[in-house]
Amino acid sequence: MAKRNERRRTARRAPGLAVARAASRVPADLSLALLDCFVVFAIYTVLLVLRFDLDVPSDYWDRFLVFLPVAMVVHLIANRVWRTYGHMWEHASVEEARRLLLAGVSSEIALLAIFVWPTRYRLPLSVLLVGPLLATIVMGALRFQSRLFAFRRASDRGPGLRVAVVGAGVGGAAAVREMRRNNPLGLIPVAVIDDDIKIRGRSLSGVPIIGGIDELERIVRDLEVHQVLFAISRAEPEVAERVAAGASAAGVPVKVVPRLADLVRGRASLRDVRDLRIDDLLGREQVEIDFEMVKALLAGRRVLVTGGGGSIGAEIARQVASFDPAELVILDHDETHLHDAAQGLPATTRQVLADIRDRLVLQQIFADLRPDIIFHAAAYKHVPILETHACEAADTNVLGTVNVVDASVRCGAERLVSISTDKAASPSSVMGASKWLAEQVVLLRTPPGRRFCAVRFGNVLGSRGSVIPTFQRQIAAGGPVTVTDARMTRYFMSTREAVSLVLQAAASEDRGVLMLEMGKPVNILTLAEDMIRLCGHEVHEIGIEFTGARPGEVFVEEMSGPGEDIERTAHPAIVAVRPVELPPEELEDVLSGLADAVTHGDHARAREGLHTVTAVAAQSESQTPRSEKLVLPIDQRGSGRRRR
Repeated sequence: MAKRNERRRTARRAPGLAVARAASRVPADLSLALLDCFVVFAIYTVLLVLRFDLDVPSDYWDRFLVFLPVAMVVHLIANRVWRTYGHMWEHASVEEARRLLLAGVSSEIALLAIFVWPTRYRLPLSVLLVGPLLATIVMGALRFQSRLFAFRRASDRGPGLRVAVVGAGVGGAAAVREMRRNNPLGLIPVAVIDDDIKIRGRSLSGVPIIGGIDELERIVRDLEVHQVLFAISRAEPEVAERVAAGASAAGVPVKVVPRLADLVRGRASLRDVRDLRIDDLLGREQVEIDFEMVKALLAGRRVLVTGGGGSIGAEIARQVASFDPAELVILDHDETHLHDAAQGLPATTRQVLADIRDRLVLQQIFADLRPDIIFHAAAYKHVPILETHACEAADTNVLGTVNVVDASVRCGAERLVSISTDKAASPSSVMGASKWLAEQVVLLRTPPGRRFCAVRFGNVLGSRGSVIPTFQRQIAAGGPVTVTDARMTRYFMSTREAVSLVLQAAASEDRGVLMLEMGKPVNILTLAEDMIRLCGHEVHEIGIEFTGARPGEVFVEEMSGPGEDIERTAHPAIVAVRPVELPPEELEDVLSGLADAVTHGDHARAREGLHTVTAVAAQSESQTPRSEKLVLPIDQRGSGRRRR
């Protein structure tokens, strides 16, 4: 009772508050429905009066008094059926406009059916035909007025970052629309640039299309553009290079819009634009991954990643975590890298500080954790360093792989994927030879029924110690950029793409040695020049210095060696390699010799052992007549061997 009296006293003191509360209980769309009724009344009344030149016969007024309430009900029902109420019209799109149009068509059909044939209530046909059309237009204008006025305000606003959009396709249109309606971004689209001559002189959402990419420098200077927005999805590298060159010559930065799918689904906006990166210029098309297939492999399984603190291992762990494994374990011998890799992973991720070279410790860890799937990414990879530390290469890359494979077999693991390298094809370095022998270990020590494989791929963009970060540091320091030789070429792939394909290979039925399709080799000198320009400098300002090839390096790397057969797999970006296979007894002799060299720290002996076995194997393969080779089905790789 006291609370009720208090509410009454409050209402008397503030009558406006009571009115506001009552208004808040009124459905939000009631006012819009009342407005629609007024539109129907006004439109049809004006049409009837104009139809009879302002002198409507009395019998038509009588008919109109019957027609008007029916027309109101018909329009309201049509709007309700097609769901033109209940929307936030300031964010409306083509879908809402389509619904409004369908409601208008439905109203016209209904009114024609009701009032054309009965002579008693028949109205002029012009009123019945034009009325629903005009009513729909006015209703749409009322609903979209917030969008229309917002668009006008956006186009007339003053200070802001003047932007030229490259690409008049779907991505460019989406970018322009967001800039026009999103004032807080502070972006003003002033020009659209596209190479399609047929659309020159037209406009995109009110922004003129005024030239091609080759005119970018002039357009930027003439229109005082502050930023170039690259909005062409799946652009050829040559197009990206032209945009980068034009923007660099004009002295403005280039930003790249997020993927169109992310823009459309609301997962990204123009706030998420990024800088133009070197991988945009490398010409790699993003491959499609069968995520359902990978999820079927990883979901609910125990997964262990060796070398989980490295660039590849950490990315494997990140992607595996997204597929809901029952348990994720990252293993590394470096505690700092292990700690850093765990950041951003689920809190349930287990970190194991261990060295794959410690056989007994590794076997105990695998026996305790009993992983179902192992990704073996632990390895030494720097070619010049391993040339003088052959024992370390043999101990980690070869004998460490033996330990991982044997521990995987003993704990009952179903699958193992060993990360290999293009340097294992025709190996000319200690690093390449050690990885070739690691592949042999996977091939020859895999028991029947297990799906173990090795996956080769080339250089990974941005990995620790790779050429891209090295160039970036040198450019930031003012140069010079060091290039070994003008003839040097390498294959490149982004870390994310490489790991996605590794997961795809793991989920496939293929075994043995698999190879990722790396695309075209990239000239390192050209790469250095492109990176200098991307950073806003001229090549002569930074300078390029040639240092000569380092020990173990080759000018051109190949993904497969002489005598290796290549077969397509079910995935277009993954191929199967049929490498030379050592006889099992020969492999065991080599492993025993390397273990002895490692024990005594004899780098010369380890280096000689690695190079000798790969050279002998390659020579014996090249001498084997093609007709004598037994070609095995893909599902038998890993257990069968070629005849000699």
